[in-house]
Amino acid sequence: MRGRASYVRGGNLIELILVQLFVLVLLARVAAFLCEAIKFPALIGEILVGIVIGNTVLFDVLHLGTDIEVFSIFAELGVIFLLFAIGLETPFSELKKVGGTAALVAVLGVIFPFAFGYILIVSFGHPEVEALFIGAAMVATSVGITARVIKDLGKTHTIESRVIIGAAVIDDILGMVVLAVVSGVAGGGALDLVDIVIVAALAVLFVVAVVYVGTGLLPRARDRAKGTKASKRIARLHSGTSSLALALIVCFGLSALASYVGLAAIIGAFLAGMVFAEFRDIMPVAERFEPINEFLVPFFFLFIGISVDLASFLDVAVLALVVTGLAIATKFVGCGLGAYKLGPKSAAVIGVGMSPRGEVGLIVASVGLSIGSISAGMFSVVVAMSLLTTLVAPPLLTYTFKKTGRGGVR
Repeated sequence: MRGRASYVRGGNLIELILVQLFVLVLLARVAAFLCEAIKFPALIGEILVGIVIGNTVLFDVLHLGTDIEVFSIFAELGVIFLLFAIGLETPFSELKKVGGTAALVAVLGVIFPFAFGYILIVSFGHPEVEALFIGAAMVATSVGITARVIKDLGKTHTIESRVIIGAAVIDDILGMVVLAVVSGVAGGGALDLVDIVIVAALAVLFVVAVVYVGTGLLPRARDRAKGTKASKRIARLHSGTSSLALALIVCFGLSALASYVGLAAIIGAFLAGMVFAEFRDIMPVAERFEPINEFLVPFFFLFIGISVDLASFLDVAVLALVVTGLAIATKFVGCGLGAYKLGPKSAAVIGVGMSPRGEVGLIVASVGLSIGSISAGMFSVVVAMSLLTTLVAPPLLTYTFKKTGRGGVR
């Protein structure tokens, strides 16, 4: 009887999840269609639907509170696969051409938001530690937002897109270093330089090792093995589902490793995609990932919207708007200056493309909230800033790309 009762409960649970999936996917698809009809990015509709669901009776009617962790996992998988797909269209040989510009964009895109964010919060009379965390939350770029817009616009092969993606990888490393510094100050007022060096070194070594092995050693080994038995065995991965299975293994493995060394899992996924981009002649997997992405990626943007509590914004609305404006302006100016040698229009695209904070800013603020360094009200400010930059960036990025007057490879 215990087994039968357990099965019944499990049956009810799967029925509930199926109903939730039906409603969420339907609403997301309808909202995306309406946004596309008025020339807005589809993700705007998906985020807005999430906000409506999370702040109305729909949340309780769908019993999402009982299964929110399930959809959180869907959201994480969605952004991981999105960045893997972007990596598939970004061979390292092309990214390397913009490496210097991407590095400058990333560095200036960290310095400007952190410095001005800290100054703003202190000037409003808040504690210095709280100001440090708000400045750190303003540093990180949510590459998932920009990547979706770039992919939807078919601009993944432009020089601006490659600078943005390259800068976002460097930005993530710098963001982890900034978070380590701020957490050290909040924890006891003294910095542990050894820990900071270890965090930075592990992050850099991980990226360098994956790039060197995946886009250097392995392609050269493949070229040398052409015509051999080993080469023929590798070529068999081209057929069936073997290449997709291998891609999933590499994607999950590098995502897990990235998370382990302190980077965002999406950086590992992007690097995994770059590795497979070097082998797309014998293992094309991009088309096989499209159906997976079409299902999972919208959950990332839905979940951002569902996580928003509109009621908490009322008490901090003015400060939230000021912080949001500063967050957009500092990324635009800092990253734009770093990319100015590409021309003012390209610099504008890159400045806008680096502006959304999304879930990354929320992670930084969550750390500060968990150790008591920022108040619930200031956490709401970061939530508002992350949400508003996420909503504003896609239409601005679409507009600035159109102003360049071209598409495709430069």
